[in-house]
Amino acid sequence: MKNKELMGQERGYLAVAEFNAHNGLIEELDGLTSTFDKIKIPAGGGLTFEVPGDNGESEAAKEIEGVILYHHALNSYYKDKYTGGSNPPDCGSLDGKAGEGNPGGRCINCPYNQFGTGENGSGKACKNKRRIFILREGEVFPILLTLPTGSLKGFTAFIRRLVTKGKRCHTLVTKISLKKAVSSRGIQFSQAVFRVLRDLNGEEIQAVMPLVNHVREMSKNIALDIDAENCDNYTVDKETGEIVPLV
Repeated sequence: MKNKELMGQERGYLAVAEFNAHNGLIEELDGLTSTFDKIKIPAGGGLTFEVPGDNGESEAAKEIEGVILYHHALNSYYKDKYTGGSNPPDCGSLDGKAGEGNPGGRCINCPYNQFGTGENGSGKACKNKRRIFILREGEVFPILLTLPTGSLKGFTAFIRRLVTKGKRCHTLVTKISLKKAVSSRGIQFSQAVFRVLRDLNGEEIQAVMPLVNHVREMSKNIALDIDAENCDNYTVDKETGEIVPLV
């Protein structure tokens, strides 16, 4: 068992380099619509992710392990209460800095991006999230995890710890799990927890870097409403950013 684990570790994330060398991953993706399989965080404090399976159906997973190739802020504001569907927000931002739409402008100065402007005076009227692109071992293209508001603080602390040690998230393997949390209004929700598993070796870093750069470019073309797909019977909690069933 130990030898098998060592063999797996030696190969690590080199599948990307192997695919690139023989099939030209970047060339294959060039010009294609920006779309990614998505990981879903459960509602109500559940502790298992929904991940895309090999047969096209979702599978349950208690943990996600992989290299975070890239991540970016995502802000979205709906003038009327969101009630499901894939309708785009009235105003959105793919960098958390500049909003496009109504009201648009600098996010930092936007009145809807201030605490206390959410429903019943809690949270923000504008939902702050973060998109994370994760490459799992043995795969050659990442999957997408969108962190709701309730998980941003923990992710920010995780990234800050890495930066303090002079590390970048795309140079190591991260494990993501879930824990139950409770909002100030007594709403249970699932909160993502991050920890480092191991550093990538030099050969692995060299293998994933072309994909890091390509995903960064592809991310600019992903629609703001992609996370609202197939949510006709759900709404979004204004405080935690969690998608919850309509009642």
